[in-house]
Amino acid sequence: MDYEPLDILLVEDEPAHAELTRRAIRKAGNANRVFTVSDGEEALDYLYHRGKYEDNVKYPLPGLILLDIKLPGIDGIEILKTIKEDALLKRIPVIMLTTSEREEDIARSYNHYANSYLTKPVGFKEFEEKIMQIEFYWMILNKPPVLTE
Repeated sequence: MDYEPLDILLVEDEPAHAELTRRAIRKAGNANRVFTVSDGEEALDYLYHRGKYEDNVKYPLPGLILLDIKLPGIDGIEILKTIKEDALLKRIPVIMLTTSEREEDIARSYNHYANSYLTKPVGFKEFEEKIMQIEFYWMILNKPPVLTE
């Protein structure tokens, strides 16, 4: 199967979860680059090329966003709402990747057009396997939209 590796934006405030996610993505080997931001404001700065992310060649729009719900400042649901209300950004698949299993968080995510909602497993091996499955589906099987800025 012929595909172009996509960049991933990982929005995760917990350094250990971010590192585990990056490690699993690297192991799967299907992503081009993984850009990691640790809070909601930084995620929006990245997506709108503001501040240190103004160079859209160095910081291109991602082909996939992995978004935690519980973030300092602007939470993941607010980021999701902003993304899905933007004519260009709304085409980027957003996977809510969180520890929350609350029904209201799941419903709110889908109400604001999340493409998927996945909970983070507790064990490292299970977490790694889930990330690799995400990678396989979203990076190889799924046909992404063409994004032009």
